[in-house]
Amino acid sequence: MEVIQVTGKHLVDEFHKVPEIIYKKDRSWIPQLRLMIENTFDPAKNGRYKKGDARRWVLKNDGKLVGRIAAFYDDDYSSGYDQPTGCCGFFECINDEEAAFKLLDTARDWLKEHGMEAMDGPVNFDENFFFWGMLKDGFRPQTFGMNYNPPYYNDLFAAYGFKTYYEQYSYSLDITNPDLPDRFWKIAEWVARKPGYSVEHFSYKNQDKFIRDFIEIHEKAWGNHDNYKPIKFQLLKDLLSGAKIILDEEFIWYAYHNGKPIAFFMQILDLNQILQKLKTGKLSLWQGLKLLYLKKRKTITRCRVIVLGVVPAYQGKGIESAIFHHLKKVMLRKKWYDDMEMSWIGDFNPKMNALFKSFGADRTQTHRTMRYLFDREKEFVRAPIIE
Repeated sequence: MEVIQVTGKHLVDEFHKVPEIIYKKDRSWIPQLRLMIENTFDPAKNGRYKKGDARRWVLKNDGKLVGRIAAFYDDDYSSGYDQPTGCCGFFECINDEEAAFKLLDTARDWLKEHGMEAMDGPVNFDENFFFWGMLKDGFRPQTFGMNYNPPYYNDLFAAYGFKTYYEQYSYSLDITNPDLPDRFWKIAEWVARKPGYSVEHFSYKNQDKFIRDFIEIHEKAWGNHDNYKPIKFQLLKDLLSGAKIILDEEFIWYAYHNGKPIAFFMQILDLNQILQKLKTGKLSLWQGLKLLYLKKRKTITRCRVIVLGVVPAYQGKGIESAIFHHLKKVMLRKKWYDDMEMSWIGDFNPKMNALFKSFGADRTQTHRTMRYLFDREKEFVRAPIIE
């Protein structure tokens, strides 16, 4: 078997061809957007290269593609743990331990050369709401940005020595369902009427204001989490600019108290419902036009909640319910949307998991972020619970 570093257009094409081979007979697999992945590996478009680096490889056996992997690190991520921790991702491989171990060894050795002492995977060289974690249960077509893999990947990673650092839970909810808990909507209406509180949705026209408000909420709501890093204004602006195809202004909401931002909610459109029909992640001009046509024809019926955060001083006051109270009106008007997937919530966040269950949401699948310590004698410790 031969591991080949991806350089040049031909090897990039082969990197993207590997999943087509692995999932040839898997009807649940949906191709990932090739442009989105390539942007991840473009230093001009991924700010993580400023404090880190990435490499990727394909694996061949007798000239035939049998696997691929990427390895990456950035100082912000690696410095947040007891040991410098890098990552691997975009792993695809035939069901063969020798092949899988060869790929994982390659990623490990490269990370070792750059001072890392552990490897998390399979994750992304970008924000953790896209392509993060290994699917453990819920093997069905995934929503946009969620990882999909064959069940045997779990066995390959476990055999190599990976352990679960934390599990990631996804929930499904139809907020227009009249059978949702009555208490939930009473709290929502009560908060919506309270003086000093207001809720409004995002608009591109005033995006600079909303980006600043998000940064303030993000710092207060997530600032006490392990490995928290401040988020940059321009990073968010670039993200919003490049993501219009999956965004609806009325699906991004802010809550305020006396004019101060206190909560943020964001869901994206499940573009995978269209990509599944196109059967490709590499969009030609014609396929791009077809994508826009299918979107206009209301082909997308599912959304994915990727962020819900409330600053600590306002947690437990029903602010989330107030946002859902306003969102419900939008969903009733846009009747073709009949499902919300809330993904993902870590097992280290029991309060948020309890909150989603209180909404009447059903847990539908589990992913997990796994960790491999290079020092095999070092004690393995799972992600700490958020109090």
